Amino acid sequence: MNENNALTPFHVDIPQTDLDDLRNRLAHTRWPIPVPGRDERTDFSRGIPLVYLKELAEYWRDGFDWRAQEEKLNEHDQFTTVVNGQTFHVVHARSANPKATPLMLNHGWPGSFVEYQRLLPLLTDEFHVVIPALPGFGFSTPLSGTGWELARTTKAYAEIMTRLGYERFAAHGTDIGAGTTGRLAAIYPERVIGTHIGVDPRLLGLLGAKFPFPDGLSDDEIAQIEAVRTEDAADHGYLLMQDHRPDTIGAALTDSPVGQLAWIAEKFKTRTSGDHRTPDESVDRDQLLTNISLYWFTRSGASSAQFYYESEHSGLDLVMASGVPSGWAVFDTHPLVRRAMDPWKAIGHWSEFAEGGHFPAMEEPKLLADDIRTFFRGIS
Repeated sequence: MNENNALTPFHVDIPQTDLDDLRNRLAHTRWPIPVPGRDERTDFSRGIPLVYLKELAEYWRDGFDWRAQEEKLNEHDQFTTVVNGQTFHVVHARSANPKATPLMLNHGWPGSFVEYQRLLPLLTDEFHVVIPALPGFGFSTPLSGTGWELARTTKAYAEIMTRLGYERFAAHGTDIGAGTTGRLAAIYPERVIGTHIGVDPRLLGLLGAKFPFPDGLSDDEIAQIEAVRTEDAADHGYLLMQDHRPDTIGAALTDSPVGQLAWIAEKFKTRTSGDHRTPDESVDRDQLLTNISLYWFTRSGASSAQFYYESEHSGLDLVMASGVPSGWAVFDTHPLVRRAMDPWKAIGHWSEFAEGGHFPAMEEPKLLADDIRTFFRGIS
């Protein structure tokens, strides 16, 4: 990493021509012909319902105020820095508390630094918050080349913390961010104070694929996990496409804002007590569309999909940190998550919440902030 270590101040300022182009494309969307019987806006059984998608697109075109959201995004210091030839965008929200702990927040897909917008002000009383964007996501674009997967990204994140002057730091993550968080602790245990992970029951759907089945499960427990795996498998179309054919889907996501809207918005429907909420019942509609707009303006629908391909074909083994305190927060909890993921109860801090889901920083920011604070206070 012998290169210019400069931290270049960054300000979000999307050209007006890009805003006008988005509005024009939305106004001239070529919609599918409606299928008779598919007129229920909350029926996601075949994907995002057309009637609901049209509602979101209409609001995105005529009701959504990007400039107002842009102003909010610029409330915190941001910079870009180049690591190993790749430009990284980083939010750096310093605490007024001189004794604050540096805390890295790690996002996944289809998230971004926007995902932590509501969480951030709840943490800066105790933490200097650092939010790096994954390579190929948001303003960490364009990609400098192939090969940006989890291990290489984790090393870059550690270098970013070094450039900020943070030798020791805490880390939190969800989704891909849970992977970078865990790997930071495994590779740099002397630097990571502790790791806090946010998960939901969809994790059970990865048993047998990404994680091993625990020993000693009863027939009933196996049946419950298989039910989650079956339900989760229906949502894995995007995963297979991005794991193996990111170039193909990337062209569609870059050319069609409604295609990008559908591709991401569907992932924000949340299961709560057996029911499914629409995406903008699960998270704030403007925050959701700010996140999707970021993907659209930076063309990172295509480049973020590359991260999946790189990780799937990297041959990396799962690494676990030893000796670094860890805490987990399970949202929309399921009784078998701990049984499956921590059968020996080795994780010292384990919280479960009936609320929330896969995007707790957007769905339940106060619950998440309180749990992060509680965990790190307990190990300080």
